[in-house]
This record gives sequence, C-alpha cells and structure tokens, in this order.
Amino acid sequence: MTLTRRSLLTSVAAGMAASRLARADGPRLLTAADVHRDGYPTVEAVRWIGTELARETGGRLGIRLYHSGQLGNEDDSIGLVRFGGIDMCRVNIAALNNAFPETAILSLPYVFQSTDHMHRAIDGQVGADLLKVFGRRGMVGLAFYDAGARCFYNAHHPISTIGDLEGLKIRVPQSDIFLGMAGAMGANATPLTVSAVFSALQTRLIDGAENNWPTFETARHFEVAQHWAQTEHSYSPEALLISQRSLAILSADDQALLRDLARRSVPVMREKWVATETASRAKVLAAGVAVTEVDKADFRKAIEPMMAHYLRDERLAELFRRISAEA
Repeated sequence: MTLTRRSLLTSVAAGMAASRLARADGPRLLTAADVHRDGYPTVEAVRWIGTELARETGGRLGIRLYHSGQLGNEDDSIGLVRFGGIDMCRVNIAALNNAFPETAILSLPYVFQSTDHMHRAIDGQVGADLLKVFGRRGMVGLAFYDAGARCFYNAHHPISTIGDLEGLKIRVPQSDIFLGMAGAMGANATPLTVSAVFSALQTRLIDGAENNWPTFETARHFEVAQHWAQTEHSYSPEALLISQRSLAILSADDQALLRDLARRSVPVMREKWVATETASRAKVLAAGVAVTEVDKADFRKAIEPMMAHYLRDERLAELFRRISAEA
C-alpha cells in the first residue's frame, strides 16, 4: 500500500496528540497556533483561556501557545488541528470557506452592516449553527472572534468611488470569495499571503491591499500605502477550533470547562480588539495616512451579480435571510 503524505500525517499526528495529553506526569498542555504576533487580541484571548484553564484545574491543564506563524500559515494550522498534530488554532473564516461552504456567508461582502450587526449574528443561533459544521472534518468550533472591518488601501491615489479601484493590483487573501469580490469591483485581484504584502508594495508588484487597521499598522503597510478607503466591505470573523481527537481525550468535565472558557474569552478578545484597533488607527493617521469615505451603495451594487451567484445555494440563502433579520 502506498503511504501518502496525508496518511502519514494522520497516523503520526494522532499518536502525538494521544501521548501529549494522556500522560500522567505533569500538566497536560494543549498546543495552540496563531499566525498573528504576540500581543494581538486573538493571541491574548487564547492565552487568557490557558491561564484560566490552569487556574480552574489547579495547574493540571494549560495551553502552550505558538504565535507569529511559528507552525506555518493558516492552512497549515487547519491541517495540523484536523489530523491531531496540534490541538487548537485560530484562523480567519476565509481560510475555511472551501472546506466548509456554509461559512462563506461570513466572508461575503456587505453581508454585515456594522460590527454590532455581525456580533448579533455570530453570538446568536446563526453562529451556534455554523460552529457545528466543523465536526464534518475532525474539528470542533469553540468560538468566533472579531477581525474588524476590512477596507482597501493603496500607494497611488484616494479611492472614493468604485471607478477609483479600476485596474489597481490589489492583494487579497487566497480565497475565491475575496478574489471574486475585488474583481467585481474592478480591481486586478492578486492573491498573496499577508507576510508577502509589505515587500510586494515596496517593489510595486501590487498597488494596494485590503485588511483591518491593526494589520495595516503592525505589518507596516501604511509606510508604503498611505491612501485608506473606508469601504468596510467585509467583517469576516475569526474561528477558534480544536481537534476532535484532542477534545475527546479530555474528561467530560474538562471538555465543558474548555468550551465555557472559550465562550468567555470572546468579550476578553473584543475589549482588547477595540483598544488595539483604536491605537493602530491613531498611529497611522499620525504618520500621514489619508482616509477617504466612500459611497458604499456603489460598491454594494458592483458585487450584486457575485452575491446572486452564491445565494443560489439554498443553505447560504437561508443563512443570509437569518443574518439580514438581525440588522
């Protein structure tokens, strides 16, 4: 029988998870991965879970956190969690859209009208239902975290109308939805990892990108792209996931405690997010970044054919109706 890379990863990772969590000596440490830097709100939220887990169990359980992409990109993290190589990861929902089509509704442009609207949806039954879908592929959804409003920025000129995007080479995540969205708005969509954006802006491989305030600031994109357009085209949230194998090794009481702490970490993350977003925005404005307000109606109109295509899927159409009712 041919041993594939995936089957090897599956068998080795399962053994790693079992040995890591089932030993009797010392604390059992769940491993967690995040591509964001140390101190980022999602990193701090998972660190809070680990601290509380250790406190509640008298040090019997805890979390070993690998931030800053130490264990690879988000796709790598998902694969490792799915096959039990690590226990937990935090990834943007866009990285999960292909494997879990229902989650596309959270990434599609202009589904949410505001942060409050997004909170009402993911904190309610829509969010609870979407967290369940990850069970189809060996994972358990623990919580949704914020990722802020995504907006366009570029190195050349202000964007105030949809026509100002025409022809600009805009970096987007490696996601069919973001590729389609930017293309529908007239941009030349260019998929790159976020770590490659700064050098691509410097060398003019791309003209701009789209992301939130903290990434714009901490990744230093504002140093080479000083035109920000307040499009707020996506509020694509983050997902905190755990391997089904890893969760199953824990006792029923410990599973319940971990799930409860994950839920309670959401307001912790949001408080840190607001502070981080405010500080990042202030820093880049002080550095000379110009912010342009846009007519969002034009941007929404541009993506209508794309939305019609996705909403032909009745699952997405029903979720869209439920989310719209929360507006």
